[in-house]
Amino acid sequence: MPVPGGYSIKTYRYLRMAMIAMIVLLGASLVIEWSKTDPRCLQTSISAYYYTPVRAIFVGALISIGVCMVVLKGNTEPEDILLNVAGILAPVVALVPTPGAGRCHSVQLAVGDAAANVANNILALFVVGAPCLVLTAIFIARDRRKHPDRWTPMYLLGLGVSVLIFCGGLVWFVADRSGFIGNAHYTAAITMFVCIVAVVLLNAEQFRRKQRKHAVPHSPANRYSVIALLMVVVPLVMFGWKKLFGWEHAVLWIEGSLIVLFAAFWISQTQELWNEGLRQELPRSQATPSPL
Repeated sequence: MPVPGGYSIKTYRYLRMAMIAMIVLLGASLVIEWSKTDPRCLQTSISAYYYTPVRAIFVGALISIGVCMVVLKGNTEPEDILLNVAGILAPVVALVPTPGAGRCHSVQLAVGDAAANVANNILALFVVGAPCLVLTAIFIARDRRKHPDRWTPMYLLGLGVSVLIFCGGLVWFVADRSGFIGNAHYTAAITMFVCIVAVVLLNAEQFRRKQRKHAVPHSPANRYSVIALLMVVVPLVMFGWKKLFGWEHAVLWIEGSLIVLFAAFWISQTQELWNEGLRQELPRSQATPSPL
């Protein structure tokens, strides 16, 4: 159902626009850094720019985007869960640097003791995450009592997924610190992008139902289907090219293309839901109009 109240709608819009601004901010910082090096010299991934003057923007933008994805309500419970998972993992991508500083930077920043940085930052993340999960459980229990008609088991599923990620990450962090430092960045980044692609796929299906219900003649192409298709095909083509011919910067371009496509999705969804806030979910039985 739509987000009630004019102020709620304004807050919703500002959060959405803040995410777009963070993506543009990161892109601008990357371009500025690239302009100060040999034009043919690029880091092998966006994450490797952590070791350049881009670091502050990289970390700040990812954490901000993560917070926005958790705070924003998805159109459906599955979408909301996927956004929450992606939002939870975004700070991990930011705070656990990718191994290897690369060689393309205007000024290489000293990382110091990576293990000490991760120990401090990730532990702080767990300290904040624990009470957030407790509060979420309290809110779910309270909503179940006050609004039993609106409560669904998906709320518990979402909480369970978040608890599983939190506990699994904590055990990994405590029991195998070196493995966490070496692999948590990649694990979080891949899972985050998979969740984002899944969100776009869900929106493609929801938008298709919306078009069929209204049965608008000559309705435009499903924008989300196009973006979802590109999000799947483009990385696969780039990965295949890397395997067949070798490509040092494949990860950089895969990450870049997914971020650009995510921005395109977010702009499209923001434009579609500018006045509604949330898209009203349609049951499958209502998705196709009855014949006359």
